Amino acid sequence: MSDCLFCKIANKEIPSEIVYEDNRVIAFKDIAPQAPVHIIVIPIEHFDCVLNVPAGNDIISHIHSVINRLAIKYDLAQKGFRIVNNCGDDGGQSVKHLHYHLIGGRAMGWPPG
Repeated sequence: MSDCLFCKIANKEIPSEIVYEDNRVIAFKDIAPQAPVHIIVIPIEHFDCVLNVPAGNDIISHIHSVINRLAIKYDLAQKGFRIVNNCGDDGGQSVKHLHYHLIGGRAMGWPPG
């Protein structure tokens, strides 16, 4: 989508600090981190939110596999971390492109706010 911020990042039209990339996803550091580690993981293919991923498409499991690798790479696996996916306006989704936040490096409170 031509006006989608995350599509522009995936297409390298907007610079970002990429920490992982393969032929299906890109992971980059959040520009307004909420913790010492705050990484956004997006599919390169555009889906507005998790509800728009077609049945049989394994992109969600692939994203989770990448998050697992990143959690190990950034030493989050021992103490823990949070994975967040917001869907829709009331869910707090500000960019209408499926994405997951990997957040860690500090103790997390609940509820998140």
